[in-house]
Amino acid sequence: MKIRKIELYEMPVRLKKPFVISLGAFYFANNVVVVIHTEDGLTGFGECSPFMSINGESMETGMVVGKFLAQKLLGMDPVKVEKCSKAMDDVIFANNSIKSAFDMALYDIASQAAGLPLFSYLGGKNDKALVTDYTVSLGDKYQMAEDALQIKRDGFQVIKVKLGEAGEKDVERIRLIRKAVGYDIPVRIDANQGWDAASVIQTLESLARFDIQHCEEPIPRWDFMELPQIREKSPIPIMADESCCDHHDAKRLIALNACDLLNVKLGKSSGIFKALKIIQLAEEAGMKIQVGGFLESRLGFTASAHLALTSKNIVWCDFDTPLMFTEDPVSGGITYNQQGVISVPDVPGLGAWIDSDILKKLSGIVID
Repeated sequence: MKIRKIELYEMPVRLKKPFVISLGAFYFANNVVVVIHTEDGLTGFGECSPFMSINGESMETGMVVGKFLAQKLLGMDPVKVEKCSKAMDDVIFANNSIKSAFDMALYDIASQAAGLPLFSYLGGKNDKALVTDYTVSLGDKYQMAEDALQIKRDGFQVIKVKLGEAGEKDVERIRLIRKAVGYDIPVRIDANQGWDAASVIQTLESLARFDIQHCEEPIPRWDFMELPQIREKSPIPIMADESCCDHHDAKRLIALNACDLLNVKLGKSSGIFKALKIIQLAEEAGMKIQVGGFLESRLGFTASAHLALTSKNIVWCDFDTPLMFTEDPVSGGITYNQQGVISVPDVPGLGAWIDSDILKKLSGIVID
């Protein structure tokens, strides 16, 4: 089997309201869709959601770098994902977001060729419930409390809260949120690198009384050498996110005893191939995992959901951002049920795609 043609599309989708984290506000999901065609008539779909402040990529750079990656992959066997992954790394360092879209499309084709759902092709089983949280954006403390209460009223089982502006202000935000929603629903927090190492322990200790499930990336990613002592002193489990991109990062963090938990995202790992390496390392270390994402549509999160079915160590899902879109361009794919429970397609391949009539409306290029 050989790759015959590759299409790249810009797919910006407006969000219902701004998605705000400590690194800034986002009004659009500015994503890139990759479509790979084979000589045998199979088609694979992939998607990435570049974050300039996290992975140093944008929709525009994804299109540029994607052209170079596509030229390299033409004529290669898409089923040989490891070889294709190495080929992309040979073309350019990093650029993990756009690489993840290619990786996703390759696995879509490989699992279709095998006649298996992607989770089964990866060695997983559809034998556990996948439950997504829903996120409260960073902002006015009273609005955040109101948003958290609405999430609970909407039936979601877990609330995730974006923090990271300042310790005392963040503690007050969580106090008001707990006052609004009570203590019968789990709350997890994400500082997105917003706190400094000097004061983070005080902040975490102040937050502990509010029964926090875990805290993602409390300090700047480059300051990871401070994480071991933070983890040791923190009353709240520490989850590595931005400091854990690929398996090399995971290996280093585990060796340093820098975190309790890992957050795996395809847009950080450069796709499923390397994400599986992270999962293996976590399993060996006895660490629990959250699978999350950026602002992908249901296309990208369908791949993440398949991945989440591959390991018992994956116990949390953060798949809520497609629910924030003003429109849904995806056919097939995961479905969102009551209480944030997610159903994964049980058909050969990824089971999600973008119809041709929608693709025709997008700005794109063809490499053949």
